[in-house]
Amino acid sequence: MISRAERTVFGEWWWTIDRALLFAVGALMVLGVVLSLAASPPVAERIGLDLFHFVNRQALFLPPAIAIMIGVSFLSPRQVRRLAWIVFAIGMLLLAVTLFAGTEIKGARRWVSFAGVVIQPSEFVKPAFVVLAAWLFAEGSERRDMPGHIMATALLGSVLSLLVLQPDLGQTILTTTVWGALFFLAGLPWIWVVGLGGCGVVGLTAAYELLPHVARRIDRFMDPETGDNFQIEKATEAFTSAGWFGKGPGEGTVKRIIPDGHTDFIFAVTAEEFGVLFCICIVTIYAFIVMRGLMHARREQDGYVRLAIAGLSMLFGLQSAINMSVNLHMMPAKGMTLPFVSYGGSSMFALALGMGMLLALTRRRPRTDTLAAEIARHARRHERSEGAEAMA
Repeated sequence: MISRAERTVFGEWWWTIDRALLFAVGALMVLGVVLSLAASPPVAERIGLDLFHFVNRQALFLPPAIAIMIGVSFLSPRQVRRLAWIVFAIGMLLLAVTLFAGTEIKGARRWVSFAGVVIQPSEFVKPAFVVLAAWLFAEGSERRDMPGHIMATALLGSVLSLLVLQPDLGQTILTTTVWGALFFLAGLPWIWVVGLGGCGVVGLTAAYELLPHVARRIDRFMDPETGDNFQIEKATEAFTSAGWFGKGPGEGTVKRIIPDGHTDFIFAVTAEEFGVLFCICIVTIYAFIVMRGLMHARREQDGYVRLAIAGLSMLFGLQSAINMSVNLHMMPAKGMTLPFVSYGGSSMFALALGMGMLLALTRRRPRTDTLAAEIARHARRHERSEGAEAMA
């Protein structure tokens, strides 16, 4: 047991970190390996790989992911912002590279390969983008000389332009939704909410009209008879046949016939083998992480930290909700992973980065840091009031 009186770096980290949040994320990481063991062997066998190929790789991804999350959680809020700039710059460069030299899978260029290692840059851009947008919104709200809202809008435009060209509608919707939520939390007037909502409707309509694969997915969702809905139908059957306690480990049939049982549809495989009650427990863990983050955001005084915590929590929660909704046929297929549970190295490392940032921002900081932030805010408010008086 680590003593509170211990003044080492690790001792201070242990007593300032949100351990409940840390253990909840750790539980999901372990569940990812366990559920990969249940879901992935039939997929590996079907495509001619070693039976435990995906399980071994998922287990191999776990230690570096934990190291990333723990390492990032040691950072201060300012260091988190600096790291976000670095990750965002590299991620945007790689996003541009995917358009010309990316690996094309199912009509989309979302992956880039280096020395046999396949990376999905958009996964890493998301958490960095959220932190930077939160900082820009906070600065724009507190400083008259800082066009933070305009810069945050330009930041969104740069990300969306590359995501749409891949194309990746799922990540586009996710990123835009979180950005809009941050804009609202930063004090966006209601008229802007209506305007942004209208832009979203126009954007979705344009995507439906201009992108054939988007139109096909929406048409299949609205009317299953218009196209191939094989994976969705089998996933739905898995839930309806599972019952409360499932068929038992290894007894599921869905994982043997759907191509993405270890990635996009691992939640359906889990339901069939372990039951609806087990799925409810998984949903509870996701909900706990999101609500824990939002509770921290509600108590936080610093504007940048508050918005960043809220944004990272919403990013994590929305991605989870989208994946589970697709499995339950509550929305069109999006090709989005279930955080820490679906197979995927880029997804796991990027999520570890995002959760490390969340853990760093939610750490209990010394009162002196809080007082310094308070003094800085009051100084900025005083400067704004003096400027207003001078203009009057």
